[in-house]
Amino acid sequence: MTSQMQRRREKPYGTNVTGRRLLLTPYPYVILLTSFAVCLAAQRPSFEQQMRDNQRRLEDIRRERSAVEQELEGLRTQAHSITDELANLEHQKDATNRIVNELDRQIAALSRQIDETTVNLLLAQDALAEKRAVLERRLVDIYKRGPLYTYQVLLAAESFGDLLSRYKYLFLVSRQDRLLTNDMTKLKNRIARERQVLVDTRDALGRRKTERTQELDRFVTLARERESRLQATRRSLHEAQQRLSATEREERRISDLIASLERARREAEARGAAPGAAAITTASLGQLDWPVDGRLLYQFGPAAGPGNTRITWHGIGIGAAAGTPVHAVAAGTVALVGNMGTYLTSVIVDHGGGYYTFYAYLDDAAVTKGERVLRGQVIGHVGGAASDQGAHLHFELRGQGGIALDPLNWLKRR
Repeated sequence: MTSQMQRRREKPYGTNVTGRRLLLTPYPYVILLTSFAVCLAAQRPSFEQQMRDNQRRLEDIRRERSAVEQELEGLRTQAHSITDELANLEHQKDATNRIVNELDRQIAALSRQIDETTVNLLLAQDALAEKRAVLERRLVDIYKRGPLYTYQVLLAAESFGDLLSRYKYLFLVSRQDRLLTNDMTKLKNRIARERQVLVDTRDALGRRKTERTQELDRFVTLARERESRLQATRRSLHEAQQRLSATEREERRISDLIASLERARREAEARGAAPGAAAITTASLGQLDWPVDGRLLYQFGPAAGPGNTRITWHGIGIGAAAGTPVHAVAAGTVALVGNMGTYLTSVIVDHGGGYYTFYAYLDDAAVTKGERVLRGQVIGHVGGAASDQGAHLHFELRGQGGIALDPLNWLKRR
């Protein structure tokens, strides 16, 4: 009896008491591959989400361009320099260029989406065909086997272990049959979705190509308008050069003033006059307080000027709200207070030892010539709101011999 039970346990689940085999179809690998593909698809953003993201990017750039267009309309209703209008057109051109590139990116992505959807559709159709073949073989096997009811299989068991084996076998067969029908339903739904995505993607691709053509036409129009404005800008170059010449003249005037102060100091020392204690020395490098808090507009040295020109700054520009107090960076004596042409109201402070600081574009001066000032004392307030840089302070530091020093090397890091 024991040997008979052992032999029965070694029989495959597919053999019943009459010796007929109930075939278990080997299709789990199909289910595994299909499930893996579905998981990958679920991780990627949906077509609708991708289209919403693409549309949002285009709308963001178009809103930016629309704001620039409104700015241009505002410029044309008031007095302005041609360079402002030219810069606006350049911004519009740049925005249009970005839209075209974004459309190119989306067109390429949609083309890839069409290819991918086509492949997915073919894979789904192949998988559905395989499952139909499996189902057909399963139906043929059932037909050939004839009617076989669950209770018949269970009642034919010769032992309790055989009963459990038969029950497990019937459970596995029924589960695989259910999985097969469920997978076929999912594949049919997937094919329908992929077909709809393919149609929608082709429609979106057509729309993007049309938009790209329109944007290219717009780009050409902006390029022509920009060229026209550029011609006008070149005609106004003389005006920009005149302004630059005025700035350079004021720079020379400041240098001459400081040079004269330096000569007077050296002559006094030569006559035996005791020099006062210097408030600024090389030990002050990186230790001076900023004369005003604000953003750095331009730095020491050569930089781009108006009308595509070059200008050499002998100091730095610090942007701040008009009326902001300006403080002396060190103690000293006010050597000059007055209007310096393009630099407006200006103050020069002599700190001794051949060091001077220059504060320009002031709205007013709170000190007088010859007055002794302390470190941090208010010497004036920020002005220059009508200048090219807006309200700001122009700050210079001069060393022995009137040499212009980079203030950023002397001011505290921030």
